[in-house]
Amino acid sequence: MNMGGGAGVADDNTAPSAVTQFSHAVWRRYQHLLDKSTPLVLYRWIFLAAIGFVYALRVYLLQGFYIITYGLGIYILQLLIAFLSPQVDPEIQELTDGPSLPTRGSDEFRPFVRRLPEFKFWHSLAKAFFFALVLTFFSAFDVPVFWPILLFYWLVLFVSTMKRQIMHMVKYKYVPFTFGKQRYAGKKAAPTDETNSGRP
Repeated sequence: MNMGGGAGVADDNTAPSAVTQFSHAVWRRYQHLLDKSTPLVLYRWIFLAAIGFVYALRVYLLQGFYIITYGLGIYILQLLIAFLSPQVDPEIQELTDGPSLPTRGSDEFRPFVRRLPEFKFWHSLAKAFFFALVLTFFSAFDVPVFWPILLFYWLVLFVSTMKRQIMHMVKYKYVPFTFGKQRYAGKKAAPTDETNSGRP
């Protein structure tokens, strides 16, 4: 009797261990694929566009799940603002440390550092579209609503949020994109006497 009970306990302990090992293996594989896709910026965004197209096509064909789409739009807007915002708010940094932009030719150029890096921005969007696509297979989330109202609310929120973001960019004179490393040229050296005299 006791031996049978001991075997049952061992089986109970083995099952969670096998599930844990399998989940860890899947997670390691997933992380490996993410690491390999990091430098493939163009292909990552093409993949995201494909997921977005599949989701939009499914919503169009089903003529429903507008609440899910509205929530997805709000989440995308939040990610976009974080992507366009600097890692450190210039308003707070100005109050604590003073202006951080280069003021002299010898100052080192500082590239724009985002609050939400490009890869995390893409990864969050991909997960959001995939999760929203999965929800469209459950009729419980297909709440009947008048979708033009939701579209109007989202457009108003988008315009007001982007207007505030652009005003913030203009006020603190930053651009959320870095096009290579800029160089600030100093004063040219004055010509020497040998050059002025024409001697070799």
